[in-house]
Amino acid sequence: MCHFIERHSTKIRGTISCLDRVVITGTIPNICYADGMTAFLYAKGIRIFDYTKWAEPLRDMIRLNAEKLACDNGLETEYIRKKSFRKESRVKEIIRERGDRPGLVHIFSALEPCTSYRPWHNKKTLKTFLKYTDGKCLHYYFYFITPELGLCYLRVPTWAPFRLQFYYNGHNELAGKLNSNGIAYKMVDNAFIEVDDFEKAQRLSDNITPKVLNKTLNKIAEKYCPVIKEFSQGYHWSLMQVEYATDIIFNKHSDLAPICEEFVRTAIHAVKVDNIATFLGRKLTGQYQGEAGTNFHTGIEGTRIKHRMDKVSIKMYDKHGIVLRIETTANDVSFFKHYRWVEHRDGTDEMKLAPMKKNIYSLPALVKKNRKRLQILPHDTWSKDYWHRVEVARNVYYTFP
Repeated sequence: MCHFIERHSTKIRGTISCLDRVVITGTIPNICYADGMTAFLYAKGIRIFDYTKWAEPLRDMIRLNAEKLACDNGLETEYIRKKSFRKESRVKEIIRERGDRPGLVHIFSALEPCTSYRPWHNKKTLKTFLKYTDGKCLHYYFYFITPELGLCYLRVPTWAPFRLQFYYNGHNELAGKLNSNGIAYKMVDNAFIEVDDFEKAQRLSDNITPKVLNKTLNKIAEKYCPVIKEFSQGYHWSLMQVEYATDIIFNKHSDLAPICEEFVRTAIHAVKVDNIATFLGRKLTGQYQGEAGTNFHTGIEGTRIKHRMDKVSIKMYDKHGIVLRIETTANDVSFFKHYRWVEHRDGTDEMKLAPMKKNIYSLPALVKKNRKRLQILPHDTWSKDYWHRVEVARNVYYTFP
């Protein structure tokens, strides 16, 4: 990638790498599974078949809290009936009217599937316990803006075990850091097209503090899901989906268009399945049972190529005509392996190559640059091999001045 940037340096305004879409799930450890909830009820002296009676007041607590928040902020909760309804589009309309000042933006509600339990009595063992079952309950979507993370949402179910879903965008988080440090910039959608100091912006982007994020998430959970006060453990936050984007910002559309078209189409010929595994720090063997491949798409907005392997993918596409984006999406961060301390059942531990943990404290390992010992960097691991392969294929398939 460095050779590519050097060759086109006169056409490139700058580069920036940062987190993009981040989706985090919050679970209460001691009740997030059937056996745990069973033990919790027994510890509280609650009959298993009174599980519903125990959960109903907590449901009402969440509903009353949502109504109070709506009233305090002059909002009305909007109930979603159609599956095709796009909440993001509706929120954008509201923000255009109200502005992007911090605070609660809107509240949606919808009847959606959720994790649930049902009482069960085993006549053979004479034991009474809870079993997992699929259910539906009312969910609230709280959309709000914070100075640190920008536009976020928290999805709150009204039924136990109260599994939360939180979303924020790393570009908005970086924008907040730039504002705090007095660095001017210009954004279009979720892409920077101008930054006064790219080097300082990159240092701010690389400075990820999971402890601060954890405290922020706990405060948000307490505000929008008050039932957490009924549990001593609090929420445990895990990574559900993480996107990491490297943007190369060009000066004008006429500089990027021919380069992007050329690179994307060349990559179709140059990149094979075993190369995709190499880009992602894996080795393809005959025992591999997952899916891997390449997808090519051309539309009005531009051209995109996507390499995928299991629940991880790499995309390259043009954005707004002047940004070439290389984006890694991980729907399961444990796909990546790195050297970390591993605890064994006998109480001993050792440093070894192991799957990445799914908690939010793995974020720095996902994005930190130039850590040679780690083999999980979303763009650095594959960039040298990827760009070199495309450059070689470029000379094979095309003739250039």
